[in-house]
Amino acid sequence: MRVDLFDFELPEDRIALRPVSPRDSARLLVVRPNEQPPLEDRVVRDLPELLRAGDVLVLNDTKVIPARLHGLRARGEATARVEVLLHRREGAERWRAFARPAKRLVVGDRIRFGEPSESAACELVRLDADVEEKGEGGEVLLRFSFAGAFLDEAVERFGETPLPPYIAGKRAADERDRADYQTLYAREEGAVAAPTAGLHFTDDLFRRIDARGVGRTFVTLHVGPGTFLPVKAEDTAEHRMHAEFGVVSPETAAALNEARAKGGRIVAIGTTALRLLESAAREDGTMAAFAGDTDIFITPGHRFRAADVLMTNFHLPRSTLFMLVSAFAGLETMKAAYAHAIAAGYRFYSYGDACLLFRGKRSR
Repeated sequence: MRVDLFDFELPEDRIALRPVSPRDSARLLVVRPNEQPPLEDRVVRDLPELLRAGDVLVLNDTKVIPARLHGLRARGEATARVEVLLHRREGAERWRAFARPAKRLVVGDRIRFGEPSESAACELVRLDADVEEKGEGGEVLLRFSFAGAFLDEAVERFGETPLPPYIAGKRAADERDRADYQTLYAREEGAVAAPTAGLHFTDDLFRRIDARGVGRTFVTLHVGPGTFLPVKAEDTAEHRMHAEFGVVSPETAAALNEARAKGGRIVAIGTTALRLLESAAREDGTMAAFAGDTDIFITPGHRFRAADVLMTNFHLPRSTLFMLVSAFAGLETMKAAYAHAIAAGYRFYSYGDACLLFRGKRSR
């Protein structure tokens, strides 16, 4: 399909730079492609009454790490400032990262993060990394001076929250973002971007969902920076997704199969959960355990096997995520929904409002 079919105009003032408080007070646009009216304005705290007993939420429990590091490259007497974004761990002391500007680095360079110290008791005031490989698109392989838990502690100390470019370009990350850009249920460290639909959940909302008789289960997909990469191709067939690591446990697969057999709907909380479910689903729609990389690219024409309902935020024009929601609910439906959201003042992107999509007939 032509990529320009997924374009739309978004006013700059619709991009949310901070989340609302409390989290579940965000607006929720309900999209029912097969009903009249197809659009309904609600708020996230209304979610329990929009679901049925026996439905099951699938939430991505990945945890965002402070993956953006600012350092100084030392090469003899010459120094240069560089920024790296960690995106994939390759071992106890190695990470693949995107460097900016990458042209300042060559294999063998050392980058120093933090400040030098005279005290041997304060080793964690400094973190060094050597460039072992250089790849395409600014990617580098870094070998750090710490390993394992010590490296994790150093990254926690020196790194900053890797806000999406449409927020980071307007303001710097701060301490508030360490909590704001993390779901309440995050537990598996490894993401460099949040599964943002999950940012809307509160303890009170979960209590009310439980009281409704709606189940809850978890998967893990470590969201990578590829989620923000623009589609540069003119046709969707020419675009390639970055691979991300995900896990669907045998217990989760069994719970979802049981719920579906009893007539319950599978409700994916976020496009990351949905992409992982679709990667793990068998041809007959049953779920299988899964552990590995997925680079699934979902566009209109995809036959969905796993999810019946999708809760997600509003996405960028011409993005793979807008293509995914268009596949799920229909392109014309989503164009109309986004036009309504823009006119009605909904807040867009990671810290913005949400929509609840029911699957369109053509995606069944």
